[in-house]
Amino acid sequence: MADKNRIVLAYSGGLDTSVAIPYLKERTGKDVVAVSLDVGQGGESLETVKERALACGAVEAYVVDARNEFADEYCMLALKANAMYEGVYPLVSAISRPLITKHLVRAAHQFGADTIAHGCTGKGNDQVRFEVSIQSIDPTLKAISPIRDLQLTRDIEIKYAQDHKLPIEQTEKSPYSIDQNVWGRAIETGYLEDPWNAPTKDVYSYTDDPSFPPVEDEVTIEFKQGVPVKIDGKDVTPLQAIEEMNRRAGAQGIGRIDLIEDRLVGIKSRELYEAPGAVALITAHQELENCCLEREQHRIKRDIDKRWGELVYDAQWYSPAVHSLNAFIEDTQRYVSGEIRMTLHGGRAVVTGRRSDASLYDYKLATYDSGDTFDQHASVGFIEIYGLPSKVAAARDVKFGNAIEVPENTVE
Repeated sequence: MADKNRIVLAYSGGLDTSVAIPYLKERTGKDVVAVSLDVGQGGESLETVKERALACGAVEAYVVDARNEFADEYCMLALKANAMYEGVYPLVSAISRPLITKHLVRAAHQFGADTIAHGCTGKGNDQVRFEVSIQSIDPTLKAISPIRDLQLTRDIEIKYAQDHKLPIEQTEKSPYSIDQNVWGRAIETGYLEDPWNAPTKDVYSYTDDPSFPPVEDEVTIEFKQGVPVKIDGKDVTPLQAIEEMNRRAGAQGIGRIDLIEDRLVGIKSRELYEAPGAVALITAHQELENCCLEREQHRIKRDIDKRWGELVYDAQWYSPAVHSLNAFIEDTQRYVSGEIRMTLHGGRAVVTGRRSDASLYDYKLATYDSGDTFDQHASVGFIEIYGLPSKVAAARDVKFGNAIEVPENTVE
């Protein structure tokens, strides 16, 4: 049974959420359980984060190394869906929030809390993702945001931390708001809020400058049913595949994205992303699908991929719609197995080779050389039948004087 005197807090270890622990206790009278996940964001160890949470007054600290879970169950779904919101953004934050929420709900059940708190503002997408996901998993739980609901500002937080002698080192605030995990890195606010301003070099961390690349890097990625299983012949887990491609594609400046993005809350926002591994892997996966998916199936899947990306961006990870789309996407991956060779260089991942035992590419049908098995005589009847509706419609147009006008030959 839920305890009305406990709140579960999504805890990052930074100023905002560290201050939130005693602040929530004072303002609500509830004890706080801090929840922290490692989804490949780097930085401090989970043990350090746990100790800080307890030192700030949390009654419990729930910490999880979720890197493999994130890669296996979230990033790989995004990869199979070739998820690129608005054609370019590989859903770095959008796919991590449902995983974090699942553990927040699990902690609420484990420690008997009736409320979950997060650190989102009222202008972003993540508040919606957290709270819709919470409702989708357990609609009996309540959700609050100290920054949004209790109007916490940075100056209030700093003074509060000093007055209460919280164990937080005050460092110069980054001019940007940054969210990162193994799938990529999101950068916004500050200088970037003017869309005329070009990104400065200090913005980037996951990628090197593509204008000065090292020697080109050739990589071969082997997929099994849509999941990368080998890189250059070496076995890899999904997490290892992402990390390896982050390193190699990042060294070539691949995956830098600068976007005026349509946010879920109805405003446009200037966003920068770095997703070297995600971009390289999606490029390879799409090309393998080009080989292995039947034409009509492939056409439908491209529409489904776009819709999947929009729904997941819009906080619908746990919705019936996404659940059903997942079933279709998973079925399409049955034969998406084979190898893709790519050249990584100067900000681009270029496919140079593909091979698969399950490929629908048939050399004997495609070749124009001897050995061609395509019956070209069959095309005459195909064209006649395929064009029959247009031919009949054109005859009607002629009958009623609406034939397509053909310009006179004016060449002297």
